[in-house]
Amino acid sequence: MTTTISTEELAIHGGPKAFEAMTGKELPKIDTEEFLSIATRFGFNDQALGRIADAISNEDMEGNGPNFARFACPRPKATMGEKFDQRACEIMGVKFARGTSSGTGALHAAMIAVGVQAGTEVILPALGFVATAMAVRLAGGKPVFCDVDASLQIDPAKIEACITPQTVAVAPTHYMGRVCDMDPILAVAKKHGIKVIEDCAQSPGAQYKGQCVGTMGDVGCFSISCYKIIGGGEGGMFITNDERTFERACQLAEAGGLWRGAKRFHQPDYEGQVFWGSNYRMSELEAAVDFVQLGKLKDVVGRSRKVAHRVLGQLKTYKEITPQASNDAQGDIGYGLRYLPQNKALAEKLTQALGAEGVGGSVRSENPTPDWHLYREMLPITLNDSHPSYEKGACPVTDHWFGNMLTMGLCQWWSEEDCDRVAAGMTKVFDAYCTEDPQGAAWI
Repeated sequence: MTTTISTEELAIHGGPKAFEAMTGKELPKIDTEEFLSIATRFGFNDQALGRIADAISNEDMEGNGPNFARFACPRPKATMGEKFDQRACEIMGVKFARGTSSGTGALHAAMIAVGVQAGTEVILPALGFVATAMAVRLAGGKPVFCDVDASLQIDPAKIEACITPQTVAVAPTHYMGRVCDMDPILAVAKKHGIKVIEDCAQSPGAQYKGQCVGTMGDVGCFSISCYKIIGGGEGGMFITNDERTFERACQLAEAGGLWRGAKRFHQPDYEGQVFWGSNYRMSELEAAVDFVQLGKLKDVVGRSRKVAHRVLGQLKTYKEITPQASNDAQGDIGYGLRYLPQNKALAEKLTQALGAEGVGGSVRSENPTPDWHLYREMLPITLNDSHPSYEKGACPVTDHWFGNMLTMGLCQWWSEEDCDRVAAGMTKVFDAYCTEDPQGAAWI
């Protein structure tokens, strides 16, 4: 049987609503269980977790609960992602910054932003992590490795020989808490009209002649993760002072266009603004952690420098030892130390003796497993592509240093007494195996 409804009975004409209000109880999508799951990762014991659970309830949460997506938060309240970006701009002294899901994502976005594509080349240092080279390949370009000098940073004097008509950029890596010699690098790039992408993943907070790394080239890229000196999980960022470079990097990192705000689905404002991309957005959860971590950067760097200067300032110089050179001793972070003994045999003796003293240090074995920080052992690149710069011997300074240097870590939390004991232990061993030389290469 068919019931006929008159138009007067429709709610739009004053009739009763079919659905006045829901009777079911809506619970937050993300509630206190997720909060406690996060608390568990902080290492609270069961008793502490119980106290936290007793202190909170779903009723304490507003609306449908929180979310961890940058663009889904209520407006006009600033998201943690926006706060992170703002803090990064303030700390680094740049106009534009954007958090990403990883340092690799930031590098990929930067490569696309400066024009890396199929048929192009990017010059990289022979020492650095494979992520930089992989970002070049992800963008369609080919990485070309350039040798380092005694600072273990890219050798500015050798960059020009690596430039070809296909070169569009050079990507100096500020390696292991130290800084590249940026002035000559920038001069070569300017002379040949190529872009400069600073890979700052291993040296956030370091400075070159008073300027933060990442702010001198066209774009700077950072890893902010638990593996680096700041960061709690997996994150990164890119920074720049050029608006169009920033927007192109944003488009690659967030191809959904949400970075354009109200213009998300509109026609581009200029040619090249909108194109295919990926999703490297930093989540609100990561941004909340890394916003705090950025605020700790200055103190982390300060403590590390203080330790490095106290330890290295007490060491004598020796004929048989060449310390890693510095392009800016005041700007280096100083969380690691590398030096080159006269030969591998001496390096191994020093390693064993320093270990016995409790100081520590390591040298590469005679039959090492591949290390993806060394140009010719970056298997994701070398197993799938070829170039003369990938072959053993192409970067002889890198080969010699990497195969023979002694490496040790310096802890930011060492007390002055700790520093003095470490320096004394090193001096004790060096005096036993080496010849003091007041004219030798300085440690700092």
